[in-house]
Amino acid sequence: MKTTLILLLILLALFCAYLLLLAARPGKKAMEELKRFRYAHRGYHDKPQVPENSMAAFRRAVQHGWGAELDVHLLKDGTLAVMHDSSLLRTAGADVEIEDLTREELANYRLEGTQEHVPLFDEVLALFEGKTPLIIELKTARGNHFALSKAVCKRLDSYRGRFCIESFDPFALMDVRKLRPDFCRGQLSMNFEKDRAGLPFYKRFIVTNLLLNFLTRPDFIAYKFEDRHKLSPRLCETLWHAQPVRWTIRTKQDLDTCECEGAIPIFEQFDPVT
Repeated sequence: MKTTLILLLILLALFCAYLLLLAARPGKKAMEELKRFRYAHRGYHDKPQVPENSMAAFRRAVQHGWGAELDVHLLKDGTLAVMHDSSLLRTAGADVEIEDLTREELANYRLEGTQEHVPLFDEVLALFEGKTPLIIELKTARGNHFALSKAVCKRLDSYRGRFCIESFDPFALMDVRKLRPDFCRGQLSMNFEKDRAGLPFYKRFIVTNLLLNFLTRPDFIAYKFEDRHKLSPRLCETLWHAQPVRWTIRTKQDLDTCECEGAIPIFEQFDPVT
């Protein structure tokens, strides 16, 4: 009996510790404004004519009254550019890493067989300023999380639009928390046991279960829509009142489900109004 009681107390202590690891920062007023919008994933693209993360896609989002989700990389010369992959192979047909390019070199590439160039972060901010909000994902590479976070935060200091920052990389969010504690920030994640993404077991376990939240203290949890029933995001959103964000929504039915659950939708490949 005594042994059983000890084991139960140990399990209770471990569960309490687990809940503390999931800690979020609820109640950020700026989140209320961001919740009023739907967000076009990598802009409101329409392939093959309108590539993802292109100025044309971002203009379409603004024209329709949507916010937009976008991805930011740090170039070799310190320039910030908007692109999902580090490699330009999929989107620009070039076997080169964006982090190895300068601003001038990047200007030579075009997106997905169109005349659209790879946008600079400054261009996108100028388009959205005073209009619809942005979800800005920090795409870290080769351990550059602090340099990227610092550059993005510094640029956003003079931005007069609505935005929040997210990343899969908890270290980038720790940097944002330190550099600009008032910025809205969110932890991106998914079930990495299904899509391992080349990560070792311990990293998959940590990021899938949001176990560094106590260090990042996110305002929102941007979890893959299909994986949203995992225990950790549910507990974080229910007990710690983190705002749920869901990606990527591709049908009207999923959009309705997402919004009925109180989540902010990041959508693509359909018109959410029709």
